[in-house]
Amino acid sequence: MPYLDQKAFHEHDVPTAARWVFLGGTTLAFLAGYVNVLMLGVYHVPVSHTTGAVSEFSRYLLAMEWTVLAPLVMILLGFVSGAALSGLIIGRSLFREGRRYGSALVLQGGLLSLAALMAQPDSLLALALAAVACGLQNGMAASYRGLTLRTTHTTGLITDIGVFIGHLLRHRDIALWKLGLLVSLLSGFVTGGIVGALAYQYLGFTALWLAAAIHLALGAAYWWWQQD
Repeated sequence: MPYLDQKAFHEHDVPTAARWVFLGGTTLAFLAGYVNVLMLGVYHVPVSHTTGAVSEFSRYLLAMEWTVLAPLVMILLGFVSGAALSGLIIGRSLFREGRRYGSALVLQGGLLSLAALMAQPDSLLALALAAVACGLQNGMAASYRGLTLRTTHTTGLITDIGVFIGHLLRHRDIALWKLGLLVSLLSGFVTGGIVGALAYQYLGFTALWLAAAIHLALGAAYWWWQQD
């Protein structure tokens, strides 16, 4: 698929590539929600974003509760490492299709596979690997026609949705497809969380294998497709 310069289109025109952005972004958001809920079920801390971990780190650092600080440190270091890997592999902030995204997805699937191999509630390494995978995915965020597409947390999504709603209330002209994309990403994350909760209820931590397999399959398929 050819690269679409965001300046080549009018703000309200829905780009031809938008359907792939909707599908790919929503799928990744679904997987992030799925993984995050699984890790919450085991470790009771989120791995798809770091806001809560940083706040908890501050609280427990003051109390000097070192046993609680260890998993928080693993999440923070893992997430930063994953984002660094993403920057190394992708190397751009403007969305442009290419095999680098496929490589990043395959690596993410490998990291989740290693985390699934641990399958122990007290394994800090499994927690760190899942955080690396989420940091890697979050680092894949790109600017697409003025939107920053992040798929592992919802703070930015909900903020942007609120801003768009505010613009509508002021009767400002906006590109409704952009609002639809943000809502789609948010819906994907929520749905992934629901499915993740059900999967954890019936399969436990081994349900992480499903997310790993999907990432590997998506990454390999995308990498192969982009060879044409």
